Amino acid sequence: MLQPLVAVSTDVKEFEKYTWHAAPDQYLEAALSVAGVLPVLVPSFGERLDLESLLSSVDGVMLTGSKSNVSPRHYGMEADERNGPYDERRDATTLPLIRRAIERGVPLLAICRGIQEMNVALGGTLAGEIQEREGAMDHRAPESDRQDDRFAIRHPVHIREGSCLADVFGPVEINVNSVHRQGIDRLGPNLAIEAVAPDGAIEAVSAIGAKAFAVGVQWHPEYWAATDTASRRIFEAFGEAVRAHASARRPAAAAE
Repeated sequence: MLQPLVAVSTDVKEFEKYTWHAAPDQYLEAALSVAGVLPVLVPSFGERLDLESLLSSVDGVMLTGSKSNVSPRHYGMEADERNGPYDERRDATTLPLIRRAIERGVPLLAICRGIQEMNVALGGTLAGEIQEREGAMDHRAPESDRQDDRFAIRHPVHIREGSCLADVFGPVEINVNSVHRQGIDRLGPNLAIEAVAPDGAIEAVSAIGAKAFAVGVQWHPEYWAATDTASRRIFEAFGEAVRAHASARRPAAAAE
């Protein structure tokens, strides 16, 4: 069977007098080495992209994390500098891509910014600076020049019984990292909560009634996918769903 293709979201960056459409190496490495799929970067050209052609050509979609946040205008609020930076070209690409991928039953894994995009795409809202809420944990990365310190696994999340992730882990607690200051506020009506942090923050969701794996996580499993069992298992589960979708689409190729 041909190695399945997975569409990967990109950030729009200005660097060395060029405009780049880029994704971090850790996501691509985890997709290739752990999920066993071939990541393909999707430029953030918004409505200029033919999403039907794209989704007919790939067997999965992965949304990466990012320093940028989803613009609040997509959920009925004013954008301001405190909630930035923003990447409107990415928003214009990922929000419709999420909706169409779920409708078509294309497996979806959404990480960090990705889970927030997933919630907004399906009618939810986001809250900024969640560490300022009464009783909230500080979900931001620790201050450090070392990425391993910033992405250190440091708090538990509880996987809900009967959830999609319970099929992956069981209804247990797993330990995750935390590198965000924004999170889900009002949950999208077609999403189910998969996991929560000790302070009640929503850490994972799934699309209700989805035809395939459609999960978003707020933490960063890509960073430790090669060495941490829980992080690896998420990518393995996504890879399994992608290969199942590929086999269903190309039964003759799968038989070979």
